[in-house]
Amino acid sequence: MKDKLRQLIGCAIHSCVHANISTSNDFELNIAIDRTRDKSHGDFACNIALALAKSMQMKPRDLAQKIVDALPVDAAIAKVEIAGPGFINFFLSPHAYHDMVCEILDKTDQWGRSAVGAGKKVMVEFVSANPTGPLHVGHGRGAAYGATLANLLEAAGYDVHREYYVNDAGRQMDILATSVWLRYLELCGEEFPFPANGYKGDYIWDIGASMHRAHGDKYQFNTADVFDNVPADEPAGGDKEDHIDGLIDKARSLLGKEGYALFHKQALDEILDNIRRDLDEFGVVYNEWFSEASLVGDGALQHGIDRLKATGKTYEKDGALWFASSDFGDEKDRVVVRDNGQATYFASDIAYHVNKLERGFDQLINIWGADHHGYIARVKAVLEALGEDANKLDVLLVQFAVLYRGGEKVQMSTRSGEFVTLRELRSEVGNDAARFFYALRKSDQHMDFDLDLAKSQSNDNPVYYIQYAHARICSVFRQLTEKQLKHDPAHGRNQLELLQEQHEVDLMNALSHFPEVVEVAARNHDPHHIAHYLRELSQHFHTYYNAHKFLEGNDALRDARLVLIAATRQVIVNGLSILGVTAPESM
Repeated sequence: MKDKLRQLIGCAIHSCVHANISTSNDFELNIAIDRTRDKSHGDFACNIALALAKSMQMKPRDLAQKIVDALPVDAAIAKVEIAGPGFINFFLSPHAYHDMVCEILDKTDQWGRSAVGAGKKVMVEFVSANPTGPLHVGHGRGAAYGATLANLLEAAGYDVHREYYVNDAGRQMDILATSVWLRYLELCGEEFPFPANGYKGDYIWDIGASMHRAHGDKYQFNTADVFDNVPADEPAGGDKEDHIDGLIDKARSLLGKEGYALFHKQALDEILDNIRRDLDEFGVVYNEWFSEASLVGDGALQHGIDRLKATGKTYEKDGALWFASSDFGDEKDRVVVRDNGQATYFASDIAYHVNKLERGFDQLINIWGADHHGYIARVKAVLEALGEDANKLDVLLVQFAVLYRGGEKVQMSTRSGEFVTLRELRSEVGNDAARFFYALRKSDQHMDFDLDLAKSQSNDNPVYYIQYAHARICSVFRQLTEKQLKHDPAHGRNQLELLQEQHEVDLMNALSHFPEVVEVAARNHDPHHIAHYLRELSQHFHTYYNAHKFLEGNDALRDARLVLIAATRQVIVNGLSILGVTAPESM
């Protein structure tokens, strides 16, 4: 409807110009249409007369009157009024809503989609959890948000590329590989205190067992050799970081390059396979899994460093290569290459973002955990130094999700292995509830996830409430068949003027909001608007369902009401599909 009003106003304005209201048409025509907050002011309002009054050399109200007088006649508009200093208020006719109901049924899964992002390529990089353990409920929130945002952007016309950045290089992977080797040694019969800073989850035992089954005791070394000259661990009065680093060095030296690579690869492959499985079962699919290690293998890491050095914004200090990121608003300069010649994690970030830009994306969206807030300034600084538009990068932060069961907070800790995995969450509440509850709040807001509510079959559970609305509509059509009643959809479309009950008017009005909700949510990167809209739409339907009979009365009214609820069912499906939630036909 907004597009139609823009077209009508555009025609009227150009008609005014040609009628010599002004000899100048040197203005930018940006017609903003907004929903009115007060129904007494109509359905939509436009401030174009105020925006153009100066360039048209007219008083806003006079220009508004000229525009109104020049508006083409359209059956969708019941009347037009001028309000205040020159606002143009539009009152829609029932015909406009009847046309919309028919349009929903004609466009089916395409209704509500827009072309606001047409021609724009956007990469959404999300989750990107270190492959050092199973995905937990915190990762689940990032996965649900990223997947839903990608769906939303596609619905708004963007060409979306979904990417997972696999952190398969660096110290955390070395800690993982060493942890697996130590569990393998225990399975070989060795006994020793497990390092405080090692990965301790049961999954480490499982990977170690895979290595033991495949290789027997081939990579066994006695405890004395393993811990010889390794700095003391924290429980023994030492430093846990020095201790684990010493064990990493010992693993490399004792296993040799080939043996160490074997443990590293086994750990990476098993955990990454589990991550892929979890995400796939959660309805999260990627176009590409981008390997951090590949940045070194294909020269992209050095290419990114060289591009940054070419800007003249790097310098050497104490044998290390630094980036003058403070020149671009970062709190301090950052090390790119350490004094030992090792590239930092930041260097990989530089190379990866250079790679993204060189792939031709118009917009880059990074979805990071809230604990990565400090990384935003340094990455944007790199883009500015490279002469790129830093506004091409949007970093969206996701706060951690806190689980509650029986009113009690569920504790979790990744390193200790005592955590609730995404797989366990899905098993307890189901994919639909998990996806929907994650989408209920803005990503950067704290979230309490009530497991008991998510499992409940009550109106207090929003996903149940919405899915039940869809199932109820499906039930009406099943009853239609069971009662051997006839329904002529074409006849119903021609009888929509019979829908004059307030519940019917309210439901049609609610349906009309969906395209706007999609567009606004996509522009603002706020998928939670879809979740809240669906809850409100479902409330309108349930109220309508409880107040009126759909399968009684004359054929014309029955056909019209069935057409309306069929359109409602389609919009619920379209909204739930964006959220990655199913629409069951029975519950």
